[in-house]
Amino acid sequence: MKATPKTTMAERAGRTLGRAYRAAMRREAHVVRWQVGKGMPIRGAKATLWITKLAVLGVLLYVAFWLALLLLLVVAVAWLARDANPTEPEEWAIGDQADYKKGVFYDPINYGDDPDPRFDEDR
Repeated sequence: MKATPKTTMAERAGRTLGRAYRAAMRREAHVVRWQVGKGMPIRGAKATLWITKLAVLGVLLYVAFWLALLLLLVVAVAWLARDANPTEPEEWAIGDQADYKKGVFYDPINYGDDPDPRFDEDR
């Protein structure tokens, strides 16, 4: 075992985040003291900070919602574009609707179609 163990990346990141959190708490306490020095009650100063934090959180959630919706739209468009095959001919509704003409019991009179040459009567 080494005399001085190596600090891991996770430990270093945790220490950095801890220092950042403590710095933010010191700054918050400084702002509260500054507001109290200007004549605001201490409860009002703390409430102002909470309202500000909630407003910032609301804005972040609003932006995150729209970014997620935009990402979802991009994914949906990419998914639809992936399924599109430009070399394959498009199927039109007319072709799909005309499939009933291939049936055994098809008669143009029943469907209100134009006369079919297969059913021309010799006069």
